Order: sequence, then structure tokens, then C-alpha cells
Amino acid sequence: MSLANDSGSLKLRLVRRTPVANGVVLLAFAAADGAELARWDPGAHLDLRLPSGLRRQYSLCGDPADRTTYTVCVLREEAGRGGSAEVHDRLDVGTEIESSGPRNHFPLVEAPDYVLLAGGIGITPLKAMAEELQRRGASWRLVYGGRDLRSMAFAEQLAAAHPARVTLVPQDEAGVPDVAGIVATLSPEARLYCCGPPPMLAAATEECARAGVGDRLHVERFAAAEGTPETGADSAFEVELRDTGVTLTVPADQSLLEAVRAVRPTIDSSCQEGYCGTCETRVLEGRPEHRGTLLTPEEHDAEGTMLICVGRSRSAKLVLDL
Repeated sequence: MSLANDSGSLKLRLVRRTPVANGVVLLAFAAADGAELARWDPGAHLDLRLPSGLRRQYSLCGDPADRTTYTVCVLREEAGRGGSAEVHDRLDVGTEIESSGPRNHFPLVEAPDYVLLAGGIGITPLKAMAEELQRRGASWRLVYGGRDLRSMAFAEQLAAAHPARVTLVPQDEAGVPDVAGIVATLSPEARLYCCGPPPMLAAATEECARAGVGDRLHVERFAAAEGTPETGADSAFEVELRDTGVTLTVPADQSLLEAVRAVRPTIDSSCQEGYCGTCETRVLEGRPEHRGTLLTPEEHDAEGTMLICVGRSRSAKLVLDL
């Protein structure tokens, strides 16, 4: 697992830039020094540090066996926080940027059958999964929804390559994917992988819970979950940064991330809403209060980690591996 740190970045150079749908650009990066890149598994993403200093996560959608380039796709979001506009407007071939190595919070698990449900730009990790499952000879199918075919990256490519496995659902022609129907027809022990806008993920979560198959749903979020519950009034607590040798007080009106950055200003973070995983940090002592949606609290506790952008403490003191 890759956890929050302020080292270990690599330098990438943009070597290819190709429009692949309305408002979507494909970017291929090579190592700036020409070195071979690390292998990755479907579901992995890169944390790119843009020229402005913004850090954004983009799912890898190329061939994991290709050690020469990392490929991502970026949708221009006019109502976004500026990262996608910067990618579209400022990243030209030859531009060099810093990046993490591949990180994966959305891995394929072993299963007898797979259903992939994509919405819009959520196709990016699922494209890599579909191609990997095809290489394995696995049982799989993909349902891919979007506003219209012109906005759906890779739609024609995937449908042509796998006509019996891929169902395209352009909203202007066919409405939205039937999430309830997809869940109701899951084969026994099938895994459902879902990536797309929050309403789609919320629908998949609700339908899987209703059907009693929530443990077979895997989601990747590009935004905070809708309807995240309120946690009540915050309290002050202490945090010890073990490697740094500093103990801080985190006031009730300050985030743990903000407090840590007072002494470790280069700690990575991006979404600051608890869904991207960039700031995931190992907990050495204490009882964290988990507020993100990347993993369940039980999964974080099992891994001994927390997201410091939104998490707080249930104990008087936390000790972090920072």
C-alpha cells in the first residue's frame, strides 16, 4: 500500500495527447529520464502534480504490460476545481510533471464472474479491467452509460472488440443504465465493479444493500459520496508524529491535515473530502474516527490506516507514522 509521504515522486514527460471523445483527452506519459516504468494492475491510478501545484488522481487505462508509458484520460469539467481545465489548457507534449507511482485502491479480486458498470469518465479504470479479464479468459460483461455516444470515450472501440459483452447506454437514446436490473441479475458470487458519477454509485450501493450483496460491490469515486452523514461537534485532540518527533494539538476547528502541515508542509493530499486516498497514513496508536468513503472504517482499522484530510480521533491522542 502507498501511504501519505512527501517523497518518492517520479518525473514524467507527456509524449502523446489525443482527443478521444467530446471534452476528453488521452494523455500518455513516459519517464522523463527514459527509464522503464513500474508495472501496474487494473484499477490503479496516478497522483499527478500539475504545473500549478494542484494534485489530481487519474485512473490508468492503458496496457499494464507496457513499461514505456502510463496512459490516463481526463474529462474537462467546467464546474470542477480547476485541475481538469489546467490539464486541457496547459499540458502540451513535452511538458514534464511530477507523479506518484501507481496506487491501487480498486483492485480486481478473484471471482467466477464480473459485471462492470461505468458512467461517463468512469470508464477509465473499467476499460483496463475489461481488457485484463479478456486476457484471462474470465466471464465478464460491461454496461457503459454516458450523455451521448460522442461523449463516451472508448465506446465504439470496446463495443467493436467485444460485441457480446459490452452494452452501451447513451442517455439521449436509451436513458440511464438499469442499476436495479443489473443487481437483480447478478450471477451467484459475481463481483460488481462500478465507477461513475455519485448518483450511479449511490444507486448501486442502495440496490446491492437491498439485495444483500453489498459485500460483492466495489466502487471507485471521483467525488465525495452523496449524503455523507454528519458526525457531530468536533473536539480537540493531540497527535504525535512519530518520525518527526513532534506532538501537536489539533483544535476543534482545524483539520488533522492542516495541523500536520504546520510541521510537514509537503504532505500530499488532493480531494480533502476523504475519497481519493492520497493522504492515507498509517496509525501507530490511538483510535481514529474515520470519515472518508475510500474504505469502510473496518477496512481502515484492519489496515491500520486513516485519511487525515477528514479523519479525527476518538481517543485523546493519535500517533501517526509521519
